[in-house]
Amino acid sequence: MAVNSATSFVLSSILALLIFSGMQMYKPFLIKSPITIIFGGYLGSVMFMFFVTAVGNLEATLFGKNFQLKLTEIVLSMAVALVAAGMVHRVCFTTCLIFSIITIYYMNKLSQKTYAASVPASAPVKSRRHK
Repeated sequence: MAVNSATSFVLSSILALLIFSGMQMYKPFLIKSPITIIFGGYLGSVMFMFFVTAVGNLEATLFGKNFQLKLTEIVLSMAVALVAAGMVHRVCFTTCLIFSIITIYYMNKLSQKTYAASVPASAPVKSRRHK
């Protein structure tokens, strides 16, 4: 069941904050082995996803449904997630960057599939060339 933009903003903000605080609380666990360090970068990219969702929903609430995220908001959200992941471990920073790029690619692909205006297919033109 879908919620409106204001409710989604609140939920996304809370989830981003919970992931950030969890990454800080479990920092000793996340830096224990290479696989948990990579998992810390993954958590950073999940926080990036929730942060982008929160910013997008805030703008949709303030400026209307047709307002879209620009590159500035994406870069700002990426910077926040990378700083949060970098506070855990410097390799978390790198893996967060990689996972976040993959995440934003698939978010864009899903958004284009869901919200893109469908263009009616043009009928093929029959040519009457005689040879």
